[in-house]
Amino acid sequence: MLPSPGRKGSAFRSLGPGRRGSCALPHVHIFFLCREALRPQPGYSSHLGHTKAVFSTHRSLLPTGRSNPFTINCSGFDQHGVDPAAFQTIFNQKDFRPVINYSIPTQVNISFTLSAILEVDEQLQLLTSFLWLKLIWNNPFISWDPEECGAISKLTVTTENLWLPDIFIVESMDVDQTPEGLSAYVTNDGHIVYNKPMRVTSICSLDIFYFPFDQQNCTLTFSSFLYTVENMLLGMEKELWEIVDTSRDIVRTQGEWELLGINKATPKMSVGSSLFDQIVFYVAIRRKPSLYVINLLVPSSFLIAIDALSFYLPAESENRAPFKITLLLGYNVFLLMMNKLLPASGTPLISVYFALCLSLMVVSLLETIFITYLLHLATTQPPPMPWWLHSLLLHCTSPRKCRPTALWKENVGPGFRPTHPPGPKEPGQLVGKELGPREAELNEGSGLTSTELADLWVQFSHMMDTFLFRLYLLFLASSIITVIILWNN
Repeated sequence: MLPSPGRKGSAFRSLGPGRRGSCALPHVHIFFLCREALRPQPGYSSHLGHTKAVFSTHRSLLPTGRSNPFTINCSGFDQHGVDPAAFQTIFNQKDFRPVINYSIPTQVNISFTLSAILEVDEQLQLLTSFLWLKLIWNNPFISWDPEECGAISKLTVTTENLWLPDIFIVESMDVDQTPEGLSAYVTNDGHIVYNKPMRVTSICSLDIFYFPFDQQNCTLTFSSFLYTVENMLLGMEKELWEIVDTSRDIVRTQGEWELLGINKATPKMSVGSSLFDQIVFYVAIRRKPSLYVINLLVPSSFLIAIDALSFYLPAESENRAPFKITLLLGYNVFLLMMNKLLPASGTPLISVYFALCLSLMVVSLLETIFITYLLHLATTQPPPMPWWLHSLLLHCTSPRKCRPTALWKENVGPGFRPTHPPGPKEPGQLVGKELGPREAELNEGSGLTSTELADLWVQFSHMMDTFLFRLYLLFLASSIITVIILWNN
């Protein structure tokens, strides 16, 4: 045994009967801190030479302390398991950052695998993801020779017995829910590899205008909560393309989001007079739109197309208005049923599309009602047509069915008595029915017979139908082109 000066007992217990003490066995170099340097005692020099122990002096964590390597027994680890007493000194140092010189910062290398995107909350602007975080750092007080320890080069140690870097995600909005009882790998050269699963709920500025063809860019910033750049530096354990490829292969198999890419930056974070090292990962994700295209856009387009085809029904038909009312009610029921698929906040482009569809259907119904009213007046008492409306009809209809503009202006010019164009019927006649004096006077003021006025109002009704039908076709074509462009981007 190697007694400690000025203390009762010994620094380490013997690891078994028949052995020559912990310092005389095959060696694992474990550096530990003490208030005084261990001094070899008289009579033990032969044992120390036999075990090839190496004594060197290092600067301690304490102002006057030193660290010394010594050898402890590691034989039988491959047959009987690891003796916890061999690492007890290291376990006792878990409350302190493991460095020989406290002015040297600890290098912590980071990598992660984005295994799932669980939820994107547009209303709360939150991204919930699942990560496998990997941290690697070095403990200079741990070292052993694998050849003298049964070719063991790596051991697992519970994290409760090790110093762990306080790495956290700045954007996280939830308490760290890392499971307890995790272990870390400890290698023979002092490297510690710690893997832990993390469910991260982080703040993300979400732009849902192009929903469901939206792309989001979220950040995951890894930093230390306590250690400044004088005590801890962060680095990359893997190349960025390795992280992207591994994460993309896993995320691709599940969920409604796909990973586009990951970029990184290494700015410093200044908090008051303290400077912290950090690594910022920019995660670009895109929503898979198939679900929303099939359940939202396709049914809406079908209803709009059917409403457009209803213009082929005769304007005089009594079934046209009820048909459009039925379509309008069906579209409102569809919007109520599919409302849960839309974002709870904001005004995405698809909501604008639905509002335009609903507006077109309402305008179409109002136009049908107006045309029905006009046709009813045209067959009873056709009102006089304003000259600007008559001029518009001249440009939109065949000249054979309308009077020339010059003749119209001549007949209604001030100081001129309207002339009656040649026609089969006089102003006082309409389909064999005589009109009253007031109606006849109005018709004479425009220079048109009642039959011609009725024809003009019918032509105006057809022109409105044609215009609205073409507007429907233009809207459908624009919608399809927009969907294709957004889907391919």
